[in-house]
Formats: sequence, C-alpha cells, structure tokens
Amino acid sequence: MASSKDAVVLTVDGHEVRVSSPGRVVYDATDTTPAVTKLQVCEYLVAVGEPMLRALGDRPTAMERWPGGWREGMRLATGPRDPDADGFYQKRLPKGAPDWVGTARITFPSGRTADELCPTSTAELVWAAQMGTLTFHPWPVRRPDVDHPDELRIDLDPQPGCTFADVRRVAETTRELLAELGLRGYAKTSGNRGVHVYVRIRPEHSFEDVRHAAIGLGRELERRDDGVTTAWWKEERGERVFVDFNQNNRDRTIAGAWSLRARPGAPVSTPLSWADLAGLADPATLNLTTVPDRLGEGDPWADVDDVAHDLAPLLELWETLPGGELPFPPDYPKMPGEPMRVQPSRAKRATGANS
Repeated sequence: MASSKDAVVLTVDGHEVRVSSPGRVVYDATDTTPAVTKLQVCEYLVAVGEPMLRALGDRPTAMERWPGGWREGMRLATGPRDPDADGFYQKRLPKGAPDWVGTARITFPSGRTADELCPTSTAELVWAAQMGTLTFHPWPVRRPDVDHPDELRIDLDPQPGCTFADVRRVAETTRELLAELGLRGYAKTSGNRGVHVYVRIRPEHSFEDVRHAAIGLGRELERRDDGVTTAWWKEERGERVFVDFNQNNRDRTIAGAWSLRARPGAPVSTPLSWADLAGLADPATLNLTTVPDRLGEGDPWADVDDVAHDLAPLLELWETLPGGELPFPPDYPKMPGEPMRVQPSRAKRATGANS
C-alpha cells in the first residue's frame, strides 16, 4: 500500500487501485460501532473478496453508490431524474473505468441494453468501492448466459409489526420445505431486518418461470404458517412476512452476499449456516467490524455451486396451488394473465362510484 497526502494506492490482484480521500468518513460512529472510512470499506472488500466473488463473481452487477458516504436521512434516487438524491444505482459502467474492469451486456424489460459491471476479481470490487459503491446488486445470472437465471432468490421481507424472530421462524420453514422437495437453500441476512434464501438452479428457465417458482413456494409457506403472505399490495399484508416473489424478475436485484448496506453501523448482508441463523438475535451485530473475523470459521456458502437443482418441484406448486397470476412491478410491461395493477382499496372505491 502506497500513500500520498490525499490518496492511497492499494495493490490488489496485481492491479493498482487509487483510493482518493481515504480518510473520508463513510459511516458515522454509533453506540456500538466506530466510524468507518472509505479506506476501511476498501480494506473490508479485500478481506471478504474470495467468498464475495463466489457469490457474485461473473454476474452482471449494479452498483449502489454513495459518493459522499452515507448518513442518517440521506436518500437513494428513485430514478434517473432525481438530482437531489444522495445515492444512486449505477447500471452502466461509467466512462473512464480501467480496462481490466469487466462487463456483461444485459437487456432490460424495456428492450434497452447496458454494459454492466461483471466482476471476476477482488480488484474490481475495490475499484467500485473507490467510486463510492457500498452495496453490490448482482443479477441471478452469469455472463455466459444472461437470459437464464441460475439461482432462485427467496426474499423474506418482514412487514411492520414483525420481529426478527418471526423472520427466523419463516426462514426455517422455508428450509424445511425446500429440503422436502430435494432442494438445498442457503441463507443470509439482508443487512436490515429480512432474510434471503438462495437456491442454485439449472440455467434453463426464463425469469418468469423462476418468478412463478417463488410464488409457488410462497403459497405453500402461507399454507404452513399464517404469518406468511404473498399479497403484493401492502394494505393486504398485515403484520406478516412477505415473500417478495417479484425480486426474481428480469432487472430486479437484491443486496449481494457480503455487501455492506446503507444503514447505521455498516451492516453486512451476511451468509450464515442454518444453525447460526437460528441463534442470531440481532442482525445488526453482523457488520464491517465483525464479519471478517467470522470468515476464520469458514464460508457457510463454500459449497453453494456444488449442485444446481431442478426447478420442477417448485413449478409444480405454482401449477397446482390456487391463486393464479400476481401483479408485476409498476414499471414492468403488462404481462400475460396479469391482474389489474390497481390497489384493492382504490378498485373498490371505483366500483362503488360506478354502481
């Protein structure tokens, strides 16, 4: 590591990455965690680079960038025309990137394309951090075939009124259901209050098929636990854990494994064994200062790529359980069989007004 007055040069994987403003505070101190600088974010990525690449390597990856660091009250841009936001998603590799930073060409639902970051080395992760990236959002595909997902992502999203204990319970029920179907799930914290369960699958299905598999799984979870919901509209979810099936759509991503999150204390979306998840009381304890030491005990996702499962058992749940198609996100093209994208309470008011 070389340094100057206002920059540090890290040598990573044979590449020199210049880190400007290394002492800039990216996360303020909290009651339980120290302040975190830009250089410490880069050093964290060096420490977790190997397992992080196992999870997101060779995947098109959007960068969630906070160039000035993150503070309470800061806001993530809601779209390209939101100049007052503090953070934003970078879906196209910025001009001027080093020639050793890899990309993959992806196609959005609109039909437009982009060359997105596609890391295969820790140096590329550190370069992204130098650009202000805190969270990496990988697609569920790999560069050789960007149109067929190789992982199912089960996003367990606790609604207001739910506790982390509720999410742990639903995650365990998810593990049991997957095991009954001959599938192995890998769990990680979201970096906030949720849990993500990943299943490696054969890359032979469309994004829509994988989304239907998530709906089928969610509906079976609803049958087993009345604290689970697949209701798309927030007003219908109640105090339950929402299975966010739409996270499996094309161009929908969630925080990658080992990624930092823009929240107090520099929390990490942390892969865990099922036993460790069962004993976890507070996911905020998994943060930049604590997670690297956990790797001394090994990577709980070390064998995640050993088996690619058949999606058929989950697609059978989609076909056999009642309920039909569910709404897509509002910015998505209208899809075959999709119900009206109208909030139920608004639809009732409109029906009443016309009766």
